[in-house]
Amino acid sequence: MRCTHWRRVPLDLAREARERSDDTCIDRAVQCQLSAHDDGRHSGLLTDAGAYGTALWLHWHGTDDAQLVLLSDCPVAAPVSDGEGCCLFANHAEQHTWEDAPEEIPCAN
Repeated sequence: MRCTHWRRVPLDLAREARERSDDTCIDRAVQCQLSAHDDGRHSGLLTDAGAYGTALWLHWHGTDDAQLVLLSDCPVAAPVSDGEGCCLFANHAEQHTWEDAPEEIPCAN
């Protein structure tokens, strides 16, 4: 299960994110993309950074000031032949996004 914490993106950081990426549309708020956790440190994806394999993330801790961080993408993929890649940043804590996804339940006809 994904963390349920959200954070408004400070205007100065949204402006900086637009300047550092090719994306001109930056969300006004982001949800923490990590698995549910209790340590108070959160990370929300803002946008791809333009350079292959990197993205801009908003990091925050509790109610402390947020910071914009450029991070490499997590290189780990699910251990199956057509494995889905992890959508987080390299060296993240907790589970990979494909480990945290709900199982698909087949439709009963």
